[in-house]
Amino acid sequence: MSRLSYALPLAAGAVAGGIVALAIAGAGGSSTKTVTTVVTPRVSSVTIPTSLSRTTGLTINQIYRKDSPGVVDIVETSQTSGGLNFFGGGTTQQTQGEGAGVVYDMKGDILTDEHVVANAVAVKVTFQNGYTASAKVLGTDPSTDVAVIRVNAPAAQLHPIAFADSSAAQVGDPVVAIGSPFSLPETTTAGIVSAVGRNITAPNNYTITGAIQTDAAINPGNSGGPLLDAEGQVLGLNDQIQTDSGSSAGVGFATPSNEDVRIANGIIAGHPIEHSYVGVCLNPTVGGGAEIATQSDTNCPQPIAAGSPAANAGLEPGDLITAIDGTAVTSTEDFISRIASYSPGTTVTLTIKRSGAMQQIKITLGTRPPSSPTG
Repeated sequence: MSRLSYALPLAAGAVAGGIVALAIAGAGGSSTKTVTTVVTPRVSSVTIPTSLSRTTGLTINQIYRKDSPGVVDIVETSQTSGGLNFFGGGTTQQTQGEGAGVVYDMKGDILTDEHVVANAVAVKVTFQNGYTASAKVLGTDPSTDVAVIRVNAPAAQLHPIAFADSSAAQVGDPVVAIGSPFSLPETTTAGIVSAVGRNITAPNNYTITGAIQTDAAINPGNSGGPLLDAEGQVLGLNDQIQTDSGSSAGVGFATPSNEDVRIANGIIAGHPIEHSYVGVCLNPTVGGGAEIATQSDTNCPQPIAAGSPAANAGLEPGDLITAIDGTAVTSTEDFISRIASYSPGTTVTLTIKRSGAMQQIKITLGTRPPSSPTG
């Protein structure tokens, strides 16, 4: 598949530039949805990777035998409206996509990627032993690409997999992916954590921070399946790949398990999922701070979204945000992550550098629109 060029907005806007990735739902003749990925390198502190210091750990076969009963194949049917037919009436078309999911609890809740079940009118789940069941979509969050579906299945079919602390993942740690690439359920691949703290673009064009990069082979159909650590715990849900061809090139990304769990617990509890919002495009910055873009382009149609909290507070293109409530902002990624930690409606004080002078601006964070108006 040739490279595509989509807008790259962030939780607080968009990073200009980036690399294209393919969302890995769908396989074979199934429909495929695409998203893009922005990669912002992060320099980690010098510590010994878990992969080198670990004295215990499971083999790939042991991880597969332990966890594969808790990985399911998901086939979703979507319905789209078409143009007029020969008799003047509207037409509809059904398409199918395929992905994977992780059994989360004994109530039948299963975690997967939002883009796997987005717009689904029917969802079918197949367990490792061939047992199938219809599932209902309990809730989704396109800003983090997380969804929860629920099946009414016997307890004997449910094998929840424990989730790891994704913040503990380090470069070089061994990982295993299980999913349904090209309609081949239970496919198992292995690799390492290639990088941590990556930014990837969510289905609604906001930014997911803290993604885990891996060289474990993941392909269309792996979406929503687990990326497992050496203890067989879920580090994240496989989400995207960087590719020119549409197939794995050894650069894949998983959403971080800590965020997956937080969002899933909110959905299961019936709580509304809301995210804070600033409404700016941000440039990649070197040397600290987060700089608001100065020019519009294909990645950033609006450096500051009209009517956004940023516009209302008086932020301007080119402002360099250096601190939030007195704590230094070290990078664009740091700014996005910290803004995401606040609840909508919170007022924070931004320290900015404008035309060489420092000043402070109070801003009341809004609630994210369904899709980013900055792109």
